[in-house]
Amino acid sequence: MKRLGKWRLLPLIAVIALLAGCGEPFLSALQPAGEVAQMQYDLMVLSTLIMVGVIAIVTVIFIVVMVRFRRKSKDEIPKQVEGSHTLEILWTVIPILLLLVLAVPTVSATFKLADVSSMEKKNEDGKSDALVVNVRANLYWWEFEYPNEEIVTSQDLVVPTGEKVYFNLKASDVKHSFWIPPVGGKMDTNTDNVNKFWLEFDPAKADEAGGIFYGKCAELCGPSHALMDFKVKALPRAEFDQWIADMQSVTEPVQAETADAQAGQEIFNNSCIGCHAVTPANTTPEQARMGPNLTDFGNRTLVAGILEHNEENIKNWLKDPESVKPGNKMTGKYNLSDEEIDAVTQYLMGLKVQE
Repeated sequence: MKRLGKWRLLPLIAVIALLAGCGEPFLSALQPAGEVAQMQYDLMVLSTLIMVGVIAIVTVIFIVVMVRFRRKSKDEIPKQVEGSHTLEILWTVIPILLLLVLAVPTVSATFKLADVSSMEKKNEDGKSDALVVNVRANLYWWEFEYPNEEIVTSQDLVVPTGEKVYFNLKASDVKHSFWIPPVGGKMDTNTDNVNKFWLEFDPAKADEAGGIFYGKCAELCGPSHALMDFKVKALPRAEFDQWIADMQSVTEPVQAETADAQAGQEIFNNSCIGCHAVTPANTTPEQARMGPNLTDFGNRTLVAGILEHNEENIKNWLKDPESVKPGNKMTGKYNLSDEEIDAVTQYLMGLKVQE
């Protein structure tokens, strides 16, 4: 009965293993949505097939040897074999061939993914013709700077589909790792050097995912590592160009309209403006970007990168950031009353570039 109880765990283990392969198209690494992700997926499949093949062959050989060469009687002495040059050559050459089968496409893909020569070329204006995004990871949020377009935003990465997007990756505090599971990545962001790579967002897969993907920090960076998410908006080129134009048109903070929002703007300017910008221009020195850029905050779908975007969650975040994201840099900076929090919330909800 005890043995039977142990065997009952097998269906549960099988279900867990099966569910491990499930996922949504906006978050699953097993549903590639770009050239980089497809290359990485193909390499995973190839390596898995090789490993499963080796295990299967070894298992079959093991069973055959156990059955065929088992001792059939107590008096029988099996034939003593001290070695076989043929077998020794086989089990030396076959692993080498398998390694080559895996190594050649891996090395080829590695060099292809590392090719960022297009972003290094400068035109007459001293800018790159390729779309370049400077990613800066912070505890526990993400900043995205478009140097050619001269705008800065945060938490929402906006990219065009059907073309390569080049990234410069760095961190402002500790090591993080940039990863958009369906599209590719998982590359470290360091404080002392810049890592570079590119991604491509497939238009059909983007439509399937509703134009939205989610990014993650893939390097343990602190108590809120699991909460360090960001959103990726993958748009057709025309819509992306319109977003760029709308962001570039914002040259000064959006003015509050209602009395409560105006009161909130005054509180924001006296308390929050030292860390948070409300215009997308990248004139602010990097060292002064202590908190996320809030230019288009009213159009976001998430608060603090993880909460549903509504007034209640904004107020909860402003009142007690530590309960939402432990270890964040905003904790303890402000001590606002409930009335002040209500006013600031009204102001933040009105920060919209695109209606």
